[in-house]
Amino acid sequence: MIKHLLIIPFLLAGAIVWHNNLDEAREIAKKEHKHILLNFSGSDWCGPCIRMHKEIFENETFRQMADTELIMVNADFPRKKKDQLSKDQQKLNDVMADKYNPQGKFPLTLLLNAEGKVLKEWDGFPDETPEAFTIDVRNGIYGDR
Repeated sequence: MIKHLLIIPFLLAGAIVWHNNLDEAREIAKKEHKHILLNFSGSDWCGPCIRMHKEIFENETFRQMADTELIMVNADFPRKKKDQLSKDQQKLNDVMADKYNPQGKFPLTLLLNAEGKVLKEWDGFPDETPEAFTIDVRNGIYGDR
């Protein structure tokens, strides 16, 4: 029994907390002095989006950095009926898309400061390793050093 209790915190510590309301994420980012990574994805139809979540966002190096330096926001646009979002969530996603993704690119990932200013943009699946992407995000936060 004790072995199981020791494993649970490690399993929970590895998951990224995704937010789906940019206004709330901005408030958290301001309070915690973090940046926001906003990802536009089509979770049930966009192959590069699915790859991005599995290969980049679930990578241990990226997760560790994201946990301490980022507030993660996902604006998902699923197409399958069974995956449809609530009307309220769809409105939130549409507002984010109108402001940050008017051309409807997928995946599109943006690094924002806490005020919502775009600092860096990745159009499509990044042509780099998860570790290199993590460094790229850090460079966007701290400037190329």
